[in-house]
Amino acid sequence: MADFLQDLLGNFGELTWQMPIMWAIGAILIYLAIKKDMEPSLLLPMGFGAILVNLPNSGAIETLETLFNAGIDNELFPLLLFIGIGAMIDFGPVLNNPKLMLFGAAAQFGIFFTLALASVCSFLPNDAASIAVIGAADGPTSIVVANALGSKYLGAIMVAAYSYMALVPIVQPPVIKLLTSKKERLIRMPYEQKTVTKTTRILFPIIVTMLVGLVAPGAVALIGFLMFGNLLRECGVLNSLSETAQKVLANLITLFLGLTIAFRMQADQFLSPDTLLIMGLGLVAFIVDTAGGVLFAKLLNVFSKTKINPMIGACGISAFPMSSRVVHKMGLKEDPQNFLLMHTVGVNVSGQIASVIAGGLILSFFL
Repeated sequence: MADFLQDLLGNFGELTWQMPIMWAIGAILIYLAIKKDMEPSLLLPMGFGAILVNLPNSGAIETLETLFNAGIDNELFPLLLFIGIGAMIDFGPVLNNPKLMLFGAAAQFGIFFTLALASVCSFLPNDAASIAVIGAADGPTSIVVANALGSKYLGAIMVAAYSYMALVPIVQPPVIKLLTSKKERLIRMPYEQKTVTKTTRILFPIIVTMLVGLVAPGAVALIGFLMFGNLLRECGVLNSLSETAQKVLANLITLFLGLTIAFRMQADQFLSPDTLLIMGLGLVAFIVDTAGGVLFAKLLNVFSKTKINPMIGACGISAFPMSSRVVHKMGLKEDPQNFLLMHTVGVNVSGQIASVIAGGLILSFFL
């Protein structure tokens, strides 16, 4: 009994003021997952993991470190997750209207803007580049880039990237409304369904992988796993594997990712001025990406006879399919008969590809 009381007092003696702050952060993530239904499969394990690793003498740290070394340090989890994401994606809207790819490219401007801003904030080049990729709103890409560049801020970057992905419904609508008028938000965009052949759907992921490999070799693994997942979906002979990748694989890897990310949320490493600055820079990147897509659509409207609803430009970020749903709902709120979903999905899918290419270009420049 005396030994037990001594150990108990010893544990309390190891308690630091930062630990309760991390408990609060974990509780907020759990609240957002359960109450607000914001990416629960990711935020719930992240939040619970943040509490686990910030208990005095936590026995969970070693276990999570093993998972981290096995799944994130070697980039395995992000790449496997991309197979699941690729299997979920229908490239039909993009193939039906290829010009939507332009919005995916325009919405990556925040990455390069934040790269310059992070450099001004005295971050080393590799750290600045890793922080900038938060703007892709693509957690796996952020992990791969930060890990490949050896950034010492990997934990903060992972948390920022996945947190802002989940906070799309909060961050994007105010930016969109600020940059568009009521008249612009009411623009209707009829969707003309064209036949996309099965051959085209099968060739698309193969050709994209080859082209990206030639332009940005650093992105081959990311784009390759994404497109392989899509090939599982479109080939028509591996339906059971496609369904497994979309549901079981994607959910399981997301669960592991959420818990494993928490390994880098230990209070003594996470709570620092640099972490707060990274979270702020990530938010700037996210906002600028959203603004870049919207403003690009407004620019096209100056020269185009057929007007584009500029809200769809915001979907050029990689947060698939959250951003497309958010903008579609915004369109319905403005006009219950304005169905933008197919357009928003097309732009969102384009953003998924563009973010991987942007990450590959960053790797090519800084490796």
